[in-house]
Amino acid sequence: MAKKKSEPAILRPHAEDAYAEELAALAKEDEATRPTGWALSPRAVVRYLLGDQLADGTEISTKYFGDRRLIEVAVASLVTDRALLLVGVPGTAKTWVSEHLAAAISGDSTLLVQGTAGMSEDALRYGWNYARLLAEGPSEAALVPSPVMSGMQAGKLVRLEELTRIPSDVQDALITVLSEKILPIPELNREVQARRGFNVIATANDRDKGVNELSSALRRRFNTVVMPLPASLEEEVRIVTDRSQAAAAGMELPPVEADAAKEITRLVTIFRELRSGRTEDGRTQLKTPSSTLSTAEAISVVNQSRALSHHFGSGDLEPEYLAASLRGAIIKDRGQDEPVWREYLDVVVKNRKAWADLWEVLK
Repeated sequence: MAKKKSEPAILRPHAEDAYAEELAALAKEDEATRPTGWALSPRAVVRYLLGDQLADGTEISTKYFGDRRLIEVAVASLVTDRALLLVGVPGTAKTWVSEHLAAAISGDSTLLVQGTAGMSEDALRYGWNYARLLAEGPSEAALVPSPVMSGMQAGKLVRLEELTRIPSDVQDALITVLSEKILPIPELNREVQARRGFNVIATANDRDKGVNELSSALRRRFNTVVMPLPASLEEEVRIVTDRSQAAAAGMELPPVEADAAKEITRLVTIFRELRSGRTEDGRTQLKTPSSTLSTAEAISVVNQSRALSHHFGSGDLEPEYLAASLRGAIIKDRGQDEPVWREYLDVVVKNRKAWADLWEVLK
């Protein structure tokens, strides 16, 4: 008998699948009041995001490193009838937080609408199976529900990514959904009414090119939470190290080695200094590049550097592999960014004695 071929591993499991054991353990211990339609109480949702140790010894990993009150405000917003808008520069964990909120509250993070500049109202409302529409006319069978409609019918959270990338006239299709909690279907002379548990978590990048400002009518339907960049070097190093460690298995790389801390700290320092326009000690003013140099970008640089080292080098995260990935992350526009990067090398990297090895490969 032929041996059954095993299915390939999932590249990126949904949060509710990747952290199923943690969610089940939290639900078992959770004795606080749960709003209708919620899989966990608001208090347990916060524990899931921020990490904790349960009475049975289960370790709940930290998903978000940052201000506890910020996450509490976000969760409390979803208890009300107002939607939640997470705003911030790229790389402030907006998408990551929204996915884990949906996983913890609804047990389902897959009801997702990805905002784009060319998006139509169908993506927010509903579409049609045109073969059936032509054959039968408008009918329930011909209707193709959007994630928003599915979330309303099931009483689950819907994630709306990059809200400000969506054209303004399409954005306003959300107003009736968010204010009246109904979705009219005039072709069928009926409407969908939202069940308890339904709400929307939207994210918006306030530094993206081509941003479409929200109308005041739509903005009033959201409670806005601003997602900040990590407050300190230590906090950002911890985030980059933790997320790189978590990504290692998915990329089939060995665990992050202990001596990688030195290179990760230098990488994060470079990103923070170029991002803020001054050195960490505040003594030297710097020019800033056009790239965002976010925490997410730093994680990508670490992952790429480790992949280079693992497959083509010693296996350790050494300066030469870090340098190979750094340039592409910082220089997005050669005319604007290359002079900024060269000045940083000459003014900062060259004059730090502890960075002599990094200067040798970067110069």
